[in-house]
Amino acid sequence: MYQSKIVTGGDTVTDVLYQRYAATIFTYVRQHIASREDAEDILVETFLAALEAPKFEQLAEKEQVAWLWRVARNKVVDSYRHANRRHSIPLEQISETVYEDEEQGPEQMMLRQEAERQVLAILKRLPPGHQEVMQLRFGHGLRSAEIASIIGKRESTVRVTISRAMNLLRKLYEER
Repeated sequence: MYQSKIVTGGDTVTDVLYQRYAATIFTYVRQHIASREDAEDILVETFLAALEAPKFEQLAEKEQVAWLWRVARNKVVDSYRHANRRHSIPLEQISETVYEDEEQGPEQMMLRQEAERQVLAILKRLPPGHQEVMQLRFGHGLRSAEIASIIGKRESTVRVTISRAMNLLRKLYEER
């Protein structure tokens, strides 16, 4: 655990966490919120909640990060409730993680783009809970324990959900 003031620059714990994690949390929020301004508001509200939480700085860094993810997720869900919109999770950024080899010829790039379209179409056919877990795991690179903390489920449940989602993806891909 570390103290509320970092010795090197005098930044608060929340400042340091903001510098480290704001971009990835914003990307997650932005994938769920149509308006950039609304997504920015949710990001700010998330870190303000950390500043206002009385025992936040007493948590270990891993717990603080999980807490921030959970608050961001809850604020996204709240925004859906208030807007009466159907919850859907865009998964376009997963392809960026899956395909990182940019030094390909035109034919390989076309084949890759077609494969991406097929995989994204199949991913969108998964139940929303499976989509969210897959996005957090493969789109954001989080571990099962971190995902469990964010979505409020047990780690074993997250692992089972990932396994079932992968099996369903395989099945749907073979059926295409």
